[in-house]
Amino acid sequence: MNKKYSGPLVIKGKMVDAERLKKESNYLRGTILEDLNNGLTGGFYGDNFLLIRFHGMYQQDDRDIRAERTEQKLEPRHAMMLRCRLPGGVITPLQWLAIDKFATENTLYGSIRLTNRQTFQFHGILKKHVKPSHQMLHTVGLDALATANDVNRNVLCTSNPVESALHQEVYEWAKKISEHLLPRTRAYAEIWWDEEKIATTDQEPILGKTYLPRKFKTTVVIPPHNDVDLHANDLNFLAVSDKGKLIGFNMLIGGGLSIEHGNKKTYARTASDIGYLPLHKTLDVAAAVVTTQRDWGNRTDRKNAKTKYTLERVGVETFKAEVERRANFTFEPIRDYNFTTRGDRFGWIKGIDNKWHLTLFIENGRLLDYPGRLLKSGIAAIARVHKGDFRLTANQNLIVAGVPENEKDKIEVLARDHNLMDSVTAQRENSMACVAFPTCPLAMAEAERFLPTFVTKLEEIMYRHSMSKEHIVLRVTGCPNGCGRALLAEIGLVGKALGRYNLYIGGNRIGTRIPRIYRENFTESDILASIDELVARWSQERRGSESFGDFSIRVGIVKPVVDPARDFWDTEVV
Repeated sequence: MNKKYSGPLVIKGKMVDAERLKKESNYLRGTILEDLNNGLTGGFYGDNFLLIRFHGMYQQDDRDIRAERTEQKLEPRHAMMLRCRLPGGVITPLQWLAIDKFATENTLYGSIRLTNRQTFQFHGILKKHVKPSHQMLHTVGLDALATANDVNRNVLCTSNPVESALHQEVYEWAKKISEHLLPRTRAYAEIWWDEEKIATTDQEPILGKTYLPRKFKTTVVIPPHNDVDLHANDLNFLAVSDKGKLIGFNMLIGGGLSIEHGNKKTYARTASDIGYLPLHKTLDVAAAVVTTQRDWGNRTDRKNAKTKYTLERVGVETFKAEVERRANFTFEPIRDYNFTTRGDRFGWIKGIDNKWHLTLFIENGRLLDYPGRLLKSGIAAIARVHKGDFRLTANQNLIVAGVPENEKDKIEVLARDHNLMDSVTAQRENSMACVAFPTCPLAMAEAERFLPTFVTKLEEIMYRHSMSKEHIVLRVTGCPNGCGRALLAEIGLVGKALGRYNLYIGGNRIGTRIPRIYRENFTESDILASIDELVARWSQERRGSESFGDFSIRVGIVKPVVDPARDFWDTEVV
């Protein structure tokens, strides 16, 4: 949509209640402290229920026991999910040991959940442990500020274990962008770290008093690896290097996957190329994109409030021109780039700095000790001896990075002793799910608990059709909000109701194409029957090493999504 726009840049009308809440929150303070000290309930109520999200927390309850507690006339067992801010996913072993100890001693489930936003979450923090959780993070140099709600969230960065010098440069920019776009309010430090209120007026020069119209996501990417799934994000900086030295970024904006079942005003969208910028303009341009979306985004309809909808409404060129005006800068033409991979590379990889990096597969990102598989204890054991760092990947896995040659055997022994290097299929390595039940309040269907056995059944189909050495990028999400990135998969399952999913096919392996809906409201057995038929065709009719998604498009099983605003919901299939 590049034609000249002549309509209103700001949508007028009745603001959604979230705008009232932010305006009246006193820069995100609300009455969180009062709720925190209320021992009569385990939860936060009124505006605070949503305000704590700006502080990196979601209030949840165990949905497996919700009905039982209702019958007993008890309130739900409220507990918080806390998400750390961890730009680029880099964490030190010392920091890891602190979060491991907290998870063991102060959460209901005892686990650490690696997320596909390259950070970790605690699930099941009772209210009495909420403040200690923030203080624990603070003691090791971490925080949970702005990892949820209407702000720029955790900034992702390609976890490249080979080009170590370039990765370090790019990672530093991910941290700078994160810091530059953070809320400036002192509310977080006052409430959780007991810092005294400074007698000055709060200001939010980038985010504004009512913050952004909707969540905002940013990545920093090193082509040709698209391991961060850039097209799921609002703002993307693609590294441009010369002889291994970072010189600037290509910028893409307007990606996003969240939809609402049946709401044709919502759709998944890939990000649009904008142009090239030199390094010294990075923070200015980032702020210009965010403030433009702040001012032009839809505050009358949260389902239509993300950057992708602003771009479609005003046009890419109009939005770009405004960013250039605010940044006092003119983009150069986009530099050539391409993607060849998006999954993680498992096992040992040697970097150009002669250090080794061990990528460990963590199914669903859930670190917990299971019978015969002491995953959580294994990572802690490695952290006690490792002198490099850990990198959490956007595919929910963990890299033990920067291992010297003389430490390699010691790390491997610990990993194998704790079953962290068990052999898994390529299919399992390329499958991912969001959390869903029992803790996510938005879940309509299972995802994390559903995925392992579903992958086993898919592996059986692949074996039956002589495709067991192949893989299909598979994503399962328990609702249409996009957390599992199913709408960038070759096969995506989006939860519709308990035991039922919408089936999408036709994405590609590198994550640059939106899949199309193929079947609606299907049970697992129906989905597997459909996949069986499709894999049978793929095994017989594909050309060379053609991937499943590319095959599905070429032979016309589904049409490609070309213009999401107009054809995303088209269900015409062969």
